[in-house]
Amino acid sequence: MCKLFNWLNNKKGKLSIIGLGPGKYIFRTLQAEYALKKADWLYGYYSYINRLLLNKKKIYSDNHFEVTRAHEAIINATNGNRVAIVSGGDSGIFAMSAVVCEEIDQGPAAWRNLYIEIIPGVTAMLAVAAACGAPLGNDFCAISISDNFKPWETIIRRLDIAAKGGFIIALYNPVSNNRPWQLYAAFTIIRRHLSHNTIVIFGRAVGRKNEKIIFTTLANSPPDWVDMSTLVIIGSEKTRIVKRNNGQPPLIYSSRIIL
Repeated sequence: MCKLFNWLNNKKGKLSIIGLGPGKYIFRTLQAEYALKKADWLYGYYSYINRLLLNKKKIYSDNHFEVTRAHEAIINATNGNRVAIVSGGDSGIFAMSAVVCEEIDQGPAAWRNLYIEIIPGVTAMLAVAAACGAPLGNDFCAISISDNFKPWETIIRRLDIAAKGGFIIALYNPVSNNRPWQLYAAFTIIRRHLSHNTIVIFGRAVGRKNEKIIFTTLANSPPDWVDMSTLVIIGSEKTRIVKRNNGQPPLIYSSRIIL
């Protein structure tokens, strides 16, 4: 009876949605590592799957096929397999967790019986912030400036409100080949409310070999190397730079105190 129970338990499908963190394996949580080892199938974008040196069945797909990826992974798991979908950073922040939840919401009733676990990861916003200090030390918000799933007018309104409200702003998906102008437009909107001396941080590929981080001010244009692997943090009037000695990089932080 015990062997039969174990066999039946092993045949139950499971879908894990895993945030891999910003780069190297050292940024992954132990929970993520455990789930990756238990999965038999891995679904994900090419660069994320290629980070994983695991002997698993791997299904690669492009970034424009998130819905298809989620759909196929759900079906595979409902057929009794242990399946994992991987995302860079955290899977719940502009990534695959929401896609899977939406597919289950709109899919067959049987999909709601599937066992699902969502495993958090270190998102780019946190990785960039930690690499330069504590710029998120006060109230902040995260905005994707991609208009793939929402109109540009909505993005304009949210940027305007966030800057007017004094939030520290983390910008995801700042530039792509199809959207080379939007980050410049976002800066124009934000400059209406913030000083041109406001500190801005650009962090690209944090946690990887080609990591690049610079800080500047809102008066300057974004660097030409900004792309979809870049996270932008725009500070507030409470964001400061602390210069240090012995060649150490400065610390950038946002004071917790608002009077």
